Parts: sequence; structure tokens; C-alpha cells
Amino acid sequence: MKKSKVFWGYIVLALVIYAVVQLLINSGTVNFYYENMLITICINIMLAVSLHLVIGITGQFSIGHAGFMAIGAYLSAIGTMKLEMPFITAILLGAVVAALAGLLVGIPSLRLKGDYLAIATLGFAEIIRIVFLNIDYVGGAAGLQIMRQSSWGYAFFAVVITILVIANFTKSRHGRACIAIREDEIAADAMGINTTYYKVVAFVIGSFFAGVAGAVYAHNFYIIQPTTFGFLKSFDILILVVLGGLGSLSGSVLAAIFLTVVTTYLQGFPETRMIIYSLVLIIVMLYRPTGLLGTKEITDVFKFGKKGGSKL
Repeated sequence: MKKSKVFWGYIVLALVIYAVVQLLINSGTVNFYYENMLITICINIMLAVSLHLVIGITGQFSIGHAGFMAIGAYLSAIGTMKLEMPFITAILLGAVVAALAGLLVGIPSLRLKGDYLAIATLGFAEIIRIVFLNIDYVGGAAGLQIMRQSSWGYAFFAVVITILVIANFTKSRHGRACIAIREDEIAADAMGINTTYYKVVAFVIGSFFAGVAGAVYAHNFYIIQPTTFGFLKSFDILILVVLGGLGSLSGSVLAAIFLTVVTTYLQGFPETRMIIYSLVLIIVMLYRPTGLLGTKEITDVFKFGKKGGSKL
């Protein structure tokens, strides 16, 4: 009963946030610039949370997340621009194909560990980028022009669904199995956990929501190009997870918000933007080497110090 009340409390809070922001947008208080920043924040949250499931929960060092984002972006764009699908259907098309790609990559590559897995996933992302680069049907190197269909509402509810699914998966017995694999894969295997199965499941779910993020991204910026989804994009997503704290979902959300706001406001300083951005990351990691929240969730921080709370 208590968990049910907490769940519906979060749902009500999400609806209140949506209603307030939508009211500000409709009244003109939040202009197009800030609305676009809010959509970008939502996209980065989806990317960070989906990679958090793979790296932070399951402990698999993947740096090819941009490849799944590219699949979601291009397949959804083909759905709306070439096949005239409704936007929601196109998002699902991109997400499902990204998940299938995650399955195809995950089955052989997730038997690898550490640096070998990172290299394998990075190689996959580069293969996807090169494939789209050489397909004239999607514009090749010039890119594909897309009608803007993303909005604050689509992006926000996509984020809510992403967080709810991954948070509930993490708290389920499947999520506990993934955490056991992260802590000690050999011990988990000895206890009868099918480590390959759970790693692939986490990888497929993460790929699915990366595809959703790619679809929302594609329909927000009018044009997509293969260069957008290079290995630097994968590293940008990885930074969000590490900065937020490995194993902390709310940390990934906070890091995505923080870095998106920082990079948006630094666009006015093109000559020094990367220097300032790098200094911000260095300062944060010096004073918070475990990330903004470490392995804790924001609810754990609020509980700290309360009667009956955590004790040493």
C-alpha cells in the first residue's frame, strides 16, 4: 500500500510539473529558446537513464549508445517522412528496431568484459554511423530533413515512461539480478543467475529507450546527419552517467539537467566553450569523485538525518 501511494505521488507530481510548464509555454512566459532547452534536457535524461541501466546497474561498460540513438532517429524519420506514419508510431518503430539491434549486438558481445566490451560496442556504433552515411535513401552525408513534430509534451511523457520502466525494472527481481552481476559476476553465476540473459535484457531495454530519445531528437532539430552520432556523442552520454554517479538513477537525471543547462548557456562563448565545460567537469569530479549522488538516490538524501534513518 505504501509503495502504491509513493508511485501515485510521483505520477501526480509529474502531471503537476507538466501542467505548470505547459501553462508557461502557452502564456508565452517560456519562449521557444527555453522550450527547446527543456526538450533537449528530456532527450539527455532518456539517454543517461537508459545507459545507467547498462553501466550503473548491470556493470557493462558500453560506449556505443549513440549507435542505438542513431537507429531510433533514422528509423523514426523514415517512418514519418517516407512512410507517412503518425509520430507516435514512428517513435515506436525506431525504438523497436533499436532494441532489436541491441539484441543482435548484445548476444555475442556481452560475453566480453571490461575494455573488450567497450571496444565492441564502440565498433558497432561506428558501423551504424557509416551505414547511414552511405545510404542515399536517408540523405547520406548531407543528412535527412525532417518536419518538426517533437514538443515539450511528447518529450516529457517519454521521459516519465523511461524513468518509471527502468526504476521498476531495477527494483524487481530482474534488477536485483543485474545488480548482483555488477557486484560480482562470478558469484552471481555460481548462485544460478543466468548472467548472459540478464545482461542482454538490460542491454535491449537500454537500447529501446535510446531509440526513443533518438526519435524525439530527430523530430526536434529538423535535420539529422551521421556525424551527429559519432563516438563523441557516446562519450557525452557516458559523462552524464559517470557525473551523476554510477548506480544512481536520480544522479543521472540531475547530471543530464546540469550539463544541458551548462552547455546551452556556454553556446554564446564558442571560443572558450569547451575549456569552460571541461573545467566544470574537472571541478565537479575533484570535489565529488563518486559523482553528484554516488550510488544513492535523491530519496535517500532526503531521508538522511530523519528519525529512524540510516545509522552507521
